[in-house]
Amino acid sequence: MVKKSLGITVSRYIMDLQHMFPEAKGDLTGLLNELIVAAKTINAEVNKAGLADILGQSGKKNVQGEEVQNLDELTNNTIKKRMESCGYVCAMVSEEEDNIIPVRKGYSGKYTLAFDPLDGSSNIDVNVSIGTIFSIPRRITSSSEVSSYDIPGTAEDFLQKGSEQVAAGYILYGSSTMMVFSTGHGVNGFTLDPSVGEFYLSHKNIKIPKTCKYLSINEGNHKYWNENMKNYIDHIKDREISSRYIGSLVADFHRNLISGGIFLYPKDKKDPSKKQGKLRLLYEAAPLAFLIQQAGGKAVTDEGEDILEIKPTSIHQRTPLIIGNKDAVSEAIEFLN
Repeated sequence: MVKKSLGITVSRYIMDLQHMFPEAKGDLTGLLNELIVAAKTINAEVNKAGLADILGQSGKKNVQGEEVQNLDELTNNTIKKRMESCGYVCAMVSEEEDNIIPVRKGYSGKYTLAFDPLDGSSNIDVNVSIGTIFSIPRRITSSSEVSSYDIPGTAEDFLQKGSEQVAAGYILYGSSTMMVFSTGHGVNGFTLDPSVGEFYLSHKNIKIPKTCKYLSINEGNHKYWNENMKNYIDHIKDREISSRYIGSLVADFHRNLISGGIFLYPKDKKDPSKKQGKLRLLYEAAPLAFLIQQAGGKAVTDEGEDILEIKPTSIHQRTPLIIGNKDAVSEAIEFLN
């Protein structure tokens, strides 16, 4: 088999983006490149998870009360260590940390980083696709003077609408490792070539298909949904649509983004502590909503509120999520309301 010729690398693509803005100083470019290095490190660990002693639970619980996997902890620490002294972020928020993560003194930067280090971690031990989701807003608590950026970031820097993100994306660790992201100029996907250790542009200017091919929802929660949601699912099943649910948000989202589909995680009555929804706004719903909008899709709550227009009140705020094909999402909201 003849190997395809190698194309543009993700680093070259990011640099070309920077050249579109003469006033840019390279901070966002540097931040994205640091994330790329972290992604390669995490990919190496994920690929040897079955051989190294990093499977199973760590015995800890995160702020959401979920069991922390050993690989969760490893990926969280990998990103933290990569970012804490890179000079591009003023603070971080992680699914695995109760509070805001500070950066090293003297290394505070212009951006914040909110991330889910390993989405779908309950699937780690059974070798199902998992991923890292990230959101990058610009800090707002300091002036634009370079000297002011030694000031640590605060919660206010994170509690911004999703529409204020300057970049967002995910890294998917599956049959191949992909990095999909947007800086507000379309969505592009890069696949890691392990033979040379580089991400190459493989999915240019991704647009979600207009045809809704897949329905992604955890039907195990059927008895906990309200009647409108039950009726909507019954209604959509009458069409020629396939049910596909992996249980890793990033993997379900990626399939629907590429092939066309709708993902739903509504409020339910299963767990009173999660009455506002299960998914986290800052580092799950908002970054994926940013991507889907750039790709021609839509993301709302189960009451029809635009995910990107929700102003968070806490760093671990939860939300219901309906995301995917624009027409399918609009129909879902019309039906539910």
